[in-house]
Amino acid sequence: MRIVRFRAPGEPPRFGVVGAQGPTGVSELDQADLLDVLRGDHALTGRTIEAIDSETLELPPPFKLLAPLDAPETWAAGVTYERSRDARVDESRVEARDVYSLVYDADRPELFLKDAVARRTVGPGATIGVRSDAEWTVPEAELALVLGEGGELLGATIGNDVTARDVEGANPLYLPQAKLFAGACALGPAILVQPDWSDPFEIELLIIGADGGVVFEARTSTAKMRRSFDELVAWLVRDNPVPAGSVLLTGTGLVPPDDVALAPGQQVEIRIPAIGKLVNPVGAAADLLPGERSKTHVR
Repeated sequence: MRIVRFRAPGEPPRFGVVGAQGPTGVSELDQADLLDVLRGDHALTGRTIEAIDSETLELPPPFKLLAPLDAPETWAAGVTYERSRDARVDESRVEARDVYSLVYDADRPELFLKDAVARRTVGPGATIGVRSDAEWTVPEAELALVLGEGGELLGATIGNDVTARDVEGANPLYLPQAKLFAGACALGPAILVQPDWSDPFEIELLIIGADGGVVFEARTSTAKMRRSFDELVAWLVRDNPVPAGSVLLTGTGLVPPDDVALAPGQQVEIRIPAIGKLVNPVGAAADLLPGERSKTHVR
């Protein structure tokens, strides 16, 4: 079962289940609390909306598809795939390359806070950002876990952990600046409920240029992960009060080459067949800041 969140003009956000009335039918649910919905405590209201596409789940006007949740916290795991380890060793410009190899083989994983109260997170169709002080920003296509109390696995969605790789490569201590900026995370289009966690998830990444041509494409599988979902979650909640409804991005196995960088005008598509396809245009992070803050520059 796939759950989406959407809004109609003049109405608060609502949840819907995909497929109850056909492969593109989004049937509205009567429950407004996501955790209750994910635990199966809901009923249909009778309103059904036909999505325009069965993978992006884009809804026709006047309905707007939203990020499937506004997570109180979004965490991320790093160096969970061998490809990610190799890329981060190669990108590092300082004599700290061994830290990535060491964490890949260590018992303790790399975990960091990606966002809080969804301030830097966007949903399907919304713009992801590129830092103005970075030259090599890339998408990171990942499976994202939705957590309940104590780290209970409630569902899975698609995540894009947008990263300024040259910022992190200059010094590992710059990781927060490489990871946190306006539009640095995207989630959607749906939450897959009660997946079989023993089955791997196939992940596909596509970057489309401003001219419509393919800039980069690749695919991987969570079967290539160094660590299990349970292992990552257990470390995340160890002595750490992670609120229910939080998200854990599980790392990427898809890293574009050095000559591929995100730029305004491009589009990123991430597809996980069981969940759908997350599509986001690329823009300048500074343009995504609210109000007058977007006009402020550091001097």
